[in-house]
Amino acid sequence: PAKMTQNAADDAAALRTGSSPMDLRLLQQIVALMEQGDLNTVDLRDGNKRVILKRGQVAAIAPNLPAGSSMTHPAPQAAFGSAESASASGASEETHYTPIKSPMVGTFYSKPTPDGKSFVNVGSLVDEETDVCIIEAMKVFNNIKAETRGSIARVMIADGQTVEFGTVLFLVKPN
Repeated sequence: PAKMTQNAADDAAALRTGSSPMDLRLLQQIVALMEQGDLNTVDLRDGNKRVILKRGQVAAIAPNLPAGSSMTHPAPQAAFGSAESASASGASEETHYTPIKSPMVGTFYSKPTPDGKSFVNVGSLVDEETDVCIIEAMKVFNNIKAETRGSIARVMIADGQTVEFGTVLFLVKPN
């Protein structure tokens, strides 16, 4: 086994004795849930205590902007929109489409920059490696791949809208 530094040993002792900001068992359960749900970041707050858990690599996408400028987007139009309610009216015709779902909670952006062109539109051909949008989570811009082949049949989310894990972003008609 690896040798523990004194600080690490003190931290482990604090977790066992309950004098730490969070309970070790709770953190272990959250890490297990992160693995099961394929989540890469969890931000926990309890009063003035805060713990941020991250696993795996998070790809940061920095748009090509002039030096000194910042990327701004319109405010979200709806909080945690439900794709199921948005697609209820045409559900029967959309059953043969493949959904592209959000892999995380964040803000949906259809363009790489505020004044840029959309990654995809209705009718755009996509394959497994095609970037279809950006989901911003905690100031990190994550490019989302189609992970399927076909043509975009429907865009389910408005630009700037907040999405949950599993929200349907696009419907793809397989080719």
